Amino acid sequence: MGWIILAIVVVLILFIIKLYNDLVGLREKVKNAWSQIDVQLQRRFDLIPNLIETVKGYMEHESEVLTKVTDLRSSWANAETVKEKSALDTELSGALKTIMAVSENYPDLKANQNFSQLQEELQNTENKISFSRQFYNDITTKYNIKLEVVPSNIIASLFHFKPEELFEAESEEARKNVKVDFSK
Repeated sequence: MGWIILAIVVVLILFIIKLYNDLVGLREKVKNAWSQIDVQLQRRFDLIPNLIETVKGYMEHESEVLTKVTDLRSSWANAETVKEKSALDTELSGALKTIMAVSENYPDLKANQNFSQLQEELQNTENKISFSRQFYNDITTKYNIKLEVVPSNIIASLFHFKPEELFEAESEEARKNVKVDFSK
């Protein structure tokens, strides 16, 4: 009888250890996924000074947009939470889209090789950011679900695991359908 009780206790302890290790592993994957977003966003921010210098001479009338991009880049250093960085990312994406749209009005700028290369680099970076966001949200959702389902929720509450925030579009503008009008 004593061996059976000992075997049950050992199996229970191993089960708890496995659940705990699963939670730790998922939490670390969430941190890694956020780090990947952070790296790609930083890469985009590092491209911005080159973009600003390239377009500055052409877009004198759009200095407000260039100033906004520069200010957002500066704000990035002070952002600490996923929510703050998500909001800055959304604003910056909108400002960069404005620059790219306004560049259509400047044929010399569109023909500039540096601008074309920067535009391509930014597009590649945007694709990587999009993939990184999706991966982060997928792994964060998996982690958050693990925190809520039985029996791992018991272990999670005992060891004070906290849910993580998803990376979301902050503005209503980002959620709207894009209106395409070819009638002009």
